[in-house]
Amino acid sequence: MERRRVVVTGLGTVNPLGNNTADSWSAVKEGKCGIDKITRFDTTDFGIKVAGEVKNFDPSDIIKKQELRKMAPFVQYAVAAAHEAIKDSGLTFEEDTDTSRYGVIVSSGIGSLPTIEEEHKKALTRGHEKVSPHFVPMIIANMSAAQIAIRYGLKGMCSCPVTACAGGTNAVGDAFHRIRDGYEDVMVCGGSEGCISPLGIGGFSSMKALCTAEDPMAASVPFDARRGGFVMGEGAGILVLEEYEHARSRGAEIYAEVVGYGANCDAYHLTAPAPGGAGGAACMTLALKDAGIAPEDVDYINAHGTSTHLNDLCETAAVKAAFGEHAYKLCVSSTKSMTGHLLGGAGGVEAVFTSLALRDGFAPATINYKEADPECDLDYVPNEGRSMDMKYAASNSLGFGGHNACIIMRRFEA
Repeated sequence: MERRRVVVTGLGTVNPLGNNTADSWSAVKEGKCGIDKITRFDTTDFGIKVAGEVKNFDPSDIIKKQELRKMAPFVQYAVAAAHEAIKDSGLTFEEDTDTSRYGVIVSSGIGSLPTIEEEHKKALTRGHEKVSPHFVPMIIANMSAAQIAIRYGLKGMCSCPVTACAGGTNAVGDAFHRIRDGYEDVMVCGGSEGCISPLGIGGFSSMKALCTAEDPMAASVPFDARRGGFVMGEGAGILVLEEYEHARSRGAEIYAEVVGYGANCDAYHLTAPAPGGAGGAACMTLALKDAGIAPEDVDYINAHGTSTHLNDLCETAAVKAAFGEHAYKLCVSSTKSMTGHLLGGAGGVEAVFTSLALRDGFAPATINYKEADPECDLDYVPNEGRSMDMKYAASNSLGFGGHNACIIMRRFEA
């Protein structure tokens, strides 16, 4: 089967650093932190005080008010990011456009916990048959993909990988394969999440997964010896992927090229990574093989880097296992130090950042890095981003359930 080239022609994002791509990338390059005190609910009785909230988000100029009432926050973020990405791509949908060749793959790890909480309260006070008639379609995880497809009339494959924190990267990788192998010509892909709510924070807190630090600058500290849990984030990252000749024929701007994808499972534990990062290492090796490149070709990795003890330890070991001695020559940073962890949206946002890292030859920093951990001994680009010659970059996502996903991108060259 002919393997077609796949390029990135559109980017869109809503995340704790900004409500569009330009503002978000500017903040990344400046090493800003989007984590702050939780404002969505009263945290007086909570041990968790900080999160990566989306700020000053108003989608009413994009989404009609009557439609907004039918969309949970994670769907609103995805639709807004998709609107930006599609506009950025320059794609238009004329009457003769064959939209059966245009598809959507957008992940969410959970769907809408805030809507579940609100409607459950209503059910307890007014009766269960008084919940909103929009309740079910508002909460289910596939609704970001569905709403985007409906909005633009995209009739190709429409799907939602629900693979916890690996979902956004699975979505981009699956979309890449769909185009590469000839099923579609254009895919809108990425991930979205919106679960900063009492139930969401409470659930992760009770399993001791979240950082309890109250200082936003000391909360999400990937690979640092002080790390003690992740910080919940929210938002969406959406990319438009396009078959190269399709993009070239219309003179599209191209950010980067997607060249490899690996996905597998630890098959080990519900929440803990396999010892030594064995599954993550195998996943990265699959992506390298799919790209047809050697480990030595990769210059930068946007790490999963959640700021939990086990993840950062095992991901470091996985990079060493997959890349050998070259691991010590790589830049390996975690933009979750700035955004927090967007769960199913993380891979989408990080794919946006990785595309821009290649375009600009810039490795984002792991900010607020202070105390080295002897077991995490790679170059994590501490505190200040770095201009560098970058040809290949990878983005990792590792999810509960043992789900692993890795995409590899290349600096675009015609």
